[in-house]
Amino acid sequence: MEREVRDNPERQRYELVVDNQIVSIADYERNGDTVTVPHIETDPQHRGQGMADSLMVGVLADLRSRGRRIVPVCPYAAAYLDAHPDQQDLLA
Repeated sequence: MEREVRDNPERQRYELVVDNQIVSIADYERNGDTVTVPHIETDPQHRGQGMADSLMVGVLADLRSRGRRIVPVCPYAAAYLDAHPDQQDLLA
């Protein structure tokens, strides 16, 4: 099962794609080099399979590569960053 995280700037969200199907999304608002993530959602049939974790890995990798920082308003995004201190340098 191949997982790909892609930025969809037209819809202001990151998408986790598995087997050509969007299974998880992270909505965002961008202000300069700061990205606020108010909401993350995973399709109900894919919950409990680590999809949101895979999405966060991809989101944070993309932000890091672009020199951007994150404001994790979504409780899941905030909890993910709390659990991964090695990524907290990305906090705005």
